[in-house]
Amino acid sequence: MVLSHPEQLDRLRAACPEAVPTAELAGDPCFDRTLAERPYRERFQKAFGVRRGQRLVLLNSTWNPESLFGDGGGDDVLPSLLPRLTAELPADEYRVAAVLHPNIWHGHGLGQVRAWLDRAQRGGLVLVDPLHDWRQALLAADAVIGDHGSVSYYAAALGTPVLLGAVPAGGLDPQSPVAEFVRQAPQLDPHQPLATQLEDLMAKHHPLPGPAHLTTSSPGASAALLRALFYRLMNLPEPPHPALLERLRLPPLQLPPLTAPLHVLTRVAATGPPEVCVTRYADPWYGPAGEGHAHMAVHEDTRDPSQLALADVLLRHGAPDDPRFGSPEQWTSEVLARHPHSALAAYITAPGECTVRTRSGSLLRLTGDPAGLDPAAAASALHAWLATGRTLEQAAEAGLAVRTGLTVHRVTVTK
Repeated sequence: MVLSHPEQLDRLRAACPEAVPTAELAGDPCFDRTLAERPYRERFQKAFGVRRGQRLVLLNSTWNPESLFGDGGGDDVLPSLLPRLTAELPADEYRVAAVLHPNIWHGHGLGQVRAWLDRAQRGGLVLVDPLHDWRQALLAADAVIGDHGSVSYYAAALGTPVLLGAVPAGGLDPQSPVAEFVRQAPQLDPHQPLATQLEDLMAKHHPLPGPAHLTTSSPGASAALLRALFYRLMNLPEPPHPALLERLRLPPLQLPPLTAPLHVLTRVAATGPPEVCVTRYADPWYGPAGEGHAHMAVHEDTRDPSQLALADVLLRHGAPDDPRFGSPEQWTSEVLARHPHSALAAYITAPGECTVRTRSGSLLRLTGDPAGLDPAAAASALHAWLATGRTLEQAAEAGLAVRTGLTVHRVTVTK
């Protein structure tokens, strides 16, 4: 029996002393692989589509009737929580991802799970590969919402703020580190605003000492300890080269467009250089509270095409030479003709670029940091700028400063 910490040996001795001679302390290779990739956290964040100024919230559920996902019944926390997160958290300040235990997919079926999560995905949810990429998601996360499973415990061991959305009534050894973690970790209140709880969680966070100390007593040494054990059992000499663990892969880039209708609040600075404050909410169930003028931005791939007739800003993602839509110049002209009540159309061709056409026919290019502001948010900022009576010449001359949360992004406007 391979154990990662002497604490486990003590509990084994108390529960089943006759098994103690089979026990070996050999660290935790899973945690060691995660620790080795800590210097590359920024790469993992970019892989999961986290832009400058955004924070990644990772939800996770183990496989258990008392887990965050539960047994698939109507009282489960996670299926209702995910669309709330994508609707209540400002889209340009937060990124939301979820990693579900493989047995959730196997037990309920791929189609059923995707049906439960469909609305959240259209609001920007990233589904993490539960076999290959969950550790990378933990490294990228700024906060984790989970349950008593190992993913939440590993997050706490890394020092990441954890909010428990489900707590088991029983089934945990009260003397175990996991039970102690469940007793100490803050708990989610599903009846309170989620943004406020996450802000408080991150602002007041103090890492719990237990998980960091008790996950492994030999950090970074598991490969050597395990190989020594294996060769000793085979009664063979160890190879002379170092024992090494496989590196974690860099996940494929996941930057899906928001196809849910976007409720956008904007405030244009009354004086000084052109600056627009933008707050976007994906498919909110109610009008979000906040100051500023409101407009709607809708992607052409929205599930509900009737929303396009109500859109102030029309959106499309694609390659500039995609024959299905024509050139950006052609698409923007055609879509505005198709929806005469819309004020502006934006064709997003790259992570930091889009082509925009106004109702008056002006054709513009908006360019920003590819790792920064979503070009669709820049298009909403330009719409707000023009809606207050400002001119394109002013925006083109000085550029736009677009503020999302506490982050200011520079956007160049060219004709």
